[in-house]
Amino acid sequence: MSAETPDYKDTLNLPETDFPMRAGLPKREPEWLDRWERIGIYDRLRERAEGRKPFTLHDGPPYANGHLHIGHALNKILKDMVVRSQQMMGRDARYIPGWDCHGLPIEWKIEEQYRAKGKNKDEVDIVDFRQECRRFAEGWIGIQRDEFKRLGVTGKWEKPYLTMDFRAERIIAEEFQKFLMTGTLYQGSKPVMWSPVEKTALAEAEVEYHDKESFTIWVKFPVVTEGDLKGANVVIWTTTPWTIPSNKAVVYGESFAYGLYEVTGTPGECWANAGDRFILADKLAADVMARARLEDSMWKRVRDVTADELSGLSLAHPLAGAEGGNGEWDDPRDFRAADFVTDEEGTGFVHCAPSHGMEEFELYRGLGMLEQVITYNVMDDGGFRADLPFFGGTYILDRKGKEGNANKTVIDKLVEVGGLLARGKIKHSYPHSWRSKAPVIYRNTPQWFAAIDREVGDGQDTYGKTIRERALTSIDELVTWTPRTGRNRLYSMIEARPDWVLSRQRAWGVPLTCFTKVGAMPSDPDYLLRDEKVNARILDAFEAEGADAWYKPGAKERFLGNDYDPSEWNKVDDILDVWFDSGSTHAFVLRDREDGSEDGLADLYLEGTDQHRGWFHSSMLQACGTIGRAPYRGVLTHGFTLDEKGNKMSKSLGNTVAPEDVTKQYGADILRLWVAQSDYTADLRIGPEILKGVADGYRRLRNTMRFMLGALAHFSESDRVDPADMPELERWVLHRLAELDHTVRKGYESYDFQGVVQQLFNFCTVELSAFYFDIRKDALYCDGDTARRRAARTVLDLLFHRLTTWLAPVLTFTMEEVWLERNAGDDASVHLVDIPETPADWLNEPLAAKWAKVRKARRVVTAALEIQRTDKVIGASLEAAPVVHVLDPEMLAALKSVNFEDVCITSDIVLTGDPMPNEAFRMPEVEDVGVVFERAMGAKCMRCWKILPDVGSHAHPGTCKRCSDALG
Repeated sequence: MSAETPDYKDTLNLPETDFPMRAGLPKREPEWLDRWERIGIYDRLRERAEGRKPFTLHDGPPYANGHLHIGHALNKILKDMVVRSQQMMGRDARYIPGWDCHGLPIEWKIEEQYRAKGKNKDEVDIVDFRQECRRFAEGWIGIQRDEFKRLGVTGKWEKPYLTMDFRAERIIAEEFQKFLMTGTLYQGSKPVMWSPVEKTALAEAEVEYHDKESFTIWVKFPVVTEGDLKGANVVIWTTTPWTIPSNKAVVYGESFAYGLYEVTGTPGECWANAGDRFILADKLAADVMARARLEDSMWKRVRDVTADELSGLSLAHPLAGAEGGNGEWDDPRDFRAADFVTDEEGTGFVHCAPSHGMEEFELYRGLGMLEQVITYNVMDDGGFRADLPFFGGTYILDRKGKEGNANKTVIDKLVEVGGLLARGKIKHSYPHSWRSKAPVIYRNTPQWFAAIDREVGDGQDTYGKTIRERALTSIDELVTWTPRTGRNRLYSMIEARPDWVLSRQRAWGVPLTCFTKVGAMPSDPDYLLRDEKVNARILDAFEAEGADAWYKPGAKERFLGNDYDPSEWNKVDDILDVWFDSGSTHAFVLRDREDGSEDGLADLYLEGTDQHRGWFHSSMLQACGTIGRAPYRGVLTHGFTLDEKGNKMSKSLGNTVAPEDVTKQYGADILRLWVAQSDYTADLRIGPEILKGVADGYRRLRNTMRFMLGALAHFSESDRVDPADMPELERWVLHRLAELDHTVRKGYESYDFQGVVQQLFNFCTVELSAFYFDIRKDALYCDGDTARRRAARTVLDLLFHRLTTWLAPVLTFTMEEVWLERNAGDDASVHLVDIPETPADWLNEPLAAKWAKVRKARRVVTAALEIQRTDKVIGASLEAAPVVHVLDPEMLAALKSVNFEDVCITSDIVLTGDPMPNEAFRMPEVEDVGVVFERAMGAKCMRCWKILPDVGSHAHPGTCKRCSDALG
């Protein structure tokens, strides 16, 4: 630039914004949280939404026990995105967070504290113990509430629902009493999953499966029936040697091929003898013999054994007649066919201990033979009853959940009496308590059940007469499943499930508020006390004092009143399964709260896939027992969180990602963006490299927002241009906005956050930053007050209002920051506005088709110029004036009707339909376009940097006509 040429930089309309390039989210996000709390944003939303159609997402309560993990963050962020998007699409979207407060995990923590102090729980007053549990839960609720709020989750945080609130405890008891009064409650004795460590029954949802190494044994049951087979042995196989003392039968498969096998020789170490005869399934015989260390030459098949022959046999227990056995096992064992026997592994026979297996229990219940086959050999601590011969005082598990001495003692005794053929070990998937992590056992105990196939006597039969019928009908007719596979999973579970075990033998929870008649049997009609006046006294006390009232001195007399003799009734002190607590939340949140649901139902339950056997399941059963249908209209399930390699997260492996660490390093919006960009219907991976990639994408989006804000400085209504008066390029952007508005709304309605974010990020980076903004920079910076510049700024304003509201449910903090850059004021917030309506007449398919051709041709030009730039022939595209050969007449006409040099950001361009010369640059995917590079002719405008022939011939030195006119 010569000394005479002015510096025109200050005459440009350069961007003006205080919006920083660096987000600084970890520091700034807490400031926005404080601001939202100060202006009471959740209550403001409720006021603003008055009269709108409600949308209620019912929060599945997390457990008040420990800091949040990444799965909690995924779940709560998904919920928040649902609530915010529904609100901004015109609904009254309510969110009441809640906590599960009762149950074994908290009780276990208090017991651990007691053990550390040498204190015995059983010596502590139960009400005092429960109060300690309550205080423990209260402490963690406060911590978790702050951690959830830090993620940007909005809701009624100052008034959450808690299952331990007195009102909630009263309603849980009231919901239980409905089962009592309608006849679905009964006391029964059947095998349940039992934790010897925790001394309580467990539900399926409280169990997780881990690999466990178990003893495996092949045991001989001698045939005692007179005839050819007497003295032969039916061989069974089991992975639970401790159940052998409780054996009452052996069963076989009626359709399997069985044979009689004889040992002809033995090796040095073997429990078989020459001449021993075994009855085995033919398919498994060779494997059994190999387990017994018998080579193929040491045994032979003698003959077939038919199902008719088997049906006439009687067997002896291997401990029958053992010295010191006191006749415990001397009765013959029952022997019959059963449909649960397989010939895939084992021997083709199954040993039955109906006290420790549901299939055997159901078989003998169906036969009316339970009294003959049920045993009570195993106590609540996993030890054999003290007076059981040989095994009394031995334990299946020790107090820490490790292998006890029961299995070894049983095996040693079987070896001693000659009852064992082989033994080994096997690693297999085995149920464990998800709290203590100790293995569980199946144990027959008296428990309280909800009968799911018994008619519910409440008259609410629209969807079925039984709980199972109502649940299956609800699943198919009343609930929308996201993803659809959730329907199949819950349907199959409920279709096959047994009755619901409601009782737990613990202290911290809502008790089963019922009384049983002294001396009566559970099958007697008057066994349970059903009296509404008694129920009402209980409920009134719970409302005022909480469920502790049940355990206070004189409780039985207080609740029975003057109507009944307390000596004639037993007070049940078991507590309810905590899944009944959480399953009842629809009653005290959706139904009873002022900010609940108008019809007592939720629009959506949203949890992880494990809740098909957890909260979705228990809520369905509970509601079908009390209101006759599912408590929800929609169910959304998400997967689990894994590390970057797809491995399960584990503290011991050091591959966990704590939400707190992510918010400290990147900010909560990066975590929210990770959730939104992930396919939540499958398991989600997260780790340092993934988060780094998310942060990089966020920065690109932030730059898009910054460009918009800078270009909109000082924009006013007087600058606004009607769409009809806009250039084609701006009308094309409006067309895309109309398309995206439909995409965004449809995506948010179907909870497809990944689809929404992908579309918006692609739009911002590819169609805005790399295309529209790239083209319009020149007009925005260099034009004077032209119609073209006003149109561009109008479009930017329309973009601003849509992008901020479209993205606000995901990038809660960032979009607030963007919004406040243009909307100052103490009460301003993007979260207090709705997604603006987008006029349908912005859609213009013919224009979109035309500009698709323009963009296609532009890609060829851009690629051709990039080669020249890489080869250092030119430094910038404005140095070029390429010749573009277009063979498609329709495309050529489209290009000639627009300022294609502006679109390509060149100083000039020549469009021709002439054949392409050989040196023309082509792209395989755009066959009809070829580009020949030519330099722009003329001088460089000192203001806009275009190279044009007219530069220097206008009033202002060194400028082109456009710039000279802009300078006035």
